[in-house]
Amino acid sequence: MKVRLILVAVALTALIATGCGSSSSKSSSASASAASGGSSSSSSSSSASAASTKPCNASIAVEGPFTGPVAQVGLEQLHFAQLAVANDNKSLGIHVTLAQDDTQLTPSIATTKTESIIATNAVAVIGPSGSQEVEAVGPLLARAGLAAISGSATLPALAGGANTTFFRVVPDDDVQGPQDANYIVKHLHPKGVLIIDDDEAYSQGITKVMIPILEKAGIKVNHQTINGTDTGATLSNALSSLVTSQLTSNEQVAVLPWQAAANAQQFGLDAEQAHKKVILFGTDGTNSPSQFHIPGTYISTFGPDIASSSNAMDKTLVQQVAKYGPYGAFGVPTYAATDVAMQAIGSVCKAGQTPSRSNVLAAIKKTNIPASKNILGVPIAFTSTGNLTGSPGYLFHVNSKGKYIEIPPK
Repeated sequence: MKVRLILVAVALTALIATGCGSSSSKSSSASASAASGGSSSSSSSSSASAASTKPCNASIAVEGPFTGPVAQVGLEQLHFAQLAVANDNKSLGIHVTLAQDDTQLTPSIATTKTESIIATNAVAVIGPSGSQEVEAVGPLLARAGLAAISGSATLPALAGGANTTFFRVVPDDDVQGPQDANYIVKHLHPKGVLIIDDDEAYSQGITKVMIPILEKAGIKVNHQTINGTDTGATLSNALSSLVTSQLTSNEQVAVLPWQAAANAQQFGLDAEQAHKKVILFGTDGTNSPSQFHIPGTYISTFGPDIASSSNAMDKTLVQQVAKYGPYGAFGVPTYAATDVAMQAIGSVCKAGQTPSRSNVLAAIKKTNIPASKNILGVPIAFTSTGNLTGSPGYLFHVNSKGKYIEIPPK
């Protein structure tokens, strides 16, 4: 049930419960351990034995939508962050605590949560989840010298500029967008495509990348916009109206680059009820087998689904994460992001230093994790602007029973 345009593998360590919070959505950054950060200090001895016996304590925080319309995605990310902290605490011989900050995928809330994290001794942040959130808080984190590693924010413009402490372990839209558009051109051969953004940064970004490629191939593009924050009757009416007014015989494919899988499912059901024949093509946030499963749909995403993998390490990971909550593929890149922070903290302590924002940030910049030793199965290293040097991509097709099926690289 996973597609891998670049091979995926996992390296796991033993699981312990030390250093992990509950799945409560209440922000806990204000109570992060005071022993976790602070400014760097010199080791009393530079010898390996001194470094190995010196306690290694630190705190990090994870920002994600743990409540609200996309809570399922956020909780998947939280569960895998908890698992990565537990695994790495034991394998690296460190003690890192994880604070949880619920942003509800809302920039204003993310700003408040980030300011709270900055006021603590946290030495790194996992997240935020959404591109619109990183747009809001990236400069704040940069001014605080606090590294933030996202497993899901893909807007190309986030890299560089004012976001000097931002990193991501997933490809940006300049990688995924062309992969998706070219697949539609080469394999689906539509005369026309309806693409609907949901009026936020991620959706607009990938839409902007895909449209020129589709048009260059001679495909007529009908670009529409909905309000991604709408709910209830307002949302239902908007989706129904798009189906009625925009889905014609010309729109043979509908691209839904949305962050709410349930909305994509409703759009598909509305199309079926209106007897409109269309191939749905979702991206990233629509990758949810339990929520979006219209037969014939295609779904691209930046993270692998290892739920049914036969690989022994993958199977172990799926079993381990159950301690924290249900498995979800959206959390897999967040495991990798958390591992980057944990490895950086471990390297600082191994050098006999006390983890601080500055030395952890420096260590993250030097990250070089081989493909065989991380959950994504590609080398994890960063460009000078915080982008992942590799370019993984994943694609699924929903069969007649609503099951996600891997599409091999073509």
